[in-house]
Amino acid sequence: MSEISILIVDDEPLARRRLTRQLARIDNVRIIGEAGNAAEAYDLVMTLGPDVLLLDIQMPGESGFDLLDRLNAAMPVVIFATAFDHHAIRAFDASAVDYVTKPIEPVRLEAAIVRAKTAVAAKARDEKVAELHETVAALRHALRAHENRTIEFWVKSKEDYLRILSDQIIRFQAERDYVRIHSGDESYLHHESLASLEQRLDPMQFIRIHRGAIVRRDCIKRLRQAPFASLIAVLADESEIRVGRTYSSKIRALISQKQSWF
Repeated sequence: MSEISILIVDDEPLARRRLTRQLARIDNVRIIGEAGNAAEAYDLVMTLGPDVLLLDIQMPGESGFDLLDRLNAAMPVVIFATAFDHHAIRAFDASAVDYVTKPIEPVRLEAAIVRAKTAVAAKARDEKVAELHETVAALRHALRAHENRTIEFWVKSKEDYLRILSDQIIRFQAERDYVRIHSGDESYLHHESLASLEQRLDPMQFIRIHRGAIVRRDCIKRLRQAPFASLIAVLADESEIRVGRTYSSKIRALISQKQSWF
């Protein structure tokens, strides 16, 4: 198969270096440039005309979506590099445009390059553009849905009020009519019951493991066996919370089904 040229677009220099190393191990691939933002990428695409654009979606300033809108007819074959979880990506598997999820696995990247080579060889650019616009719309919808799941909390800290996003929170713990929000090394009181809070939180992001505790799923490092068949959740901040008897059966069921839930 003939050689294809690739332009790497990612705002993180470390990510670009990793991609360069991984692509160097793949046959018939030539990296013709790198860009750290959408404006720079646009100029390089128009100047160099790469066969393939390996594109990060979320970047400061203009996003990968904005770049694709500007390119339009000058669109190369595109491989998205995304931070979406595998549940979101699975929804787009039927599309001819490929994706690699961060952190990028070399085997998965090579498979995406193989698909891109086939698209380039077939010169199916017109079809790719139409499919790409459909995919961009779907990804935008998924991104908006993800952003809409983020809840903000305003908490009192000394004389100031701090804004804390749910994505920054490790756990909530009940304290009478309040909940204590744990974020990093700090904690803050928030006037709301745990039951009310549970109704507002995204169940794909948070899970109740005790009548007095809700934790963010991706902050659960491990589940440790404890006496009398109980479980203890060890969190990212090294705190430990005993899984309540009411909730342990649900947790064990999720583990036995091997679901990716944290």
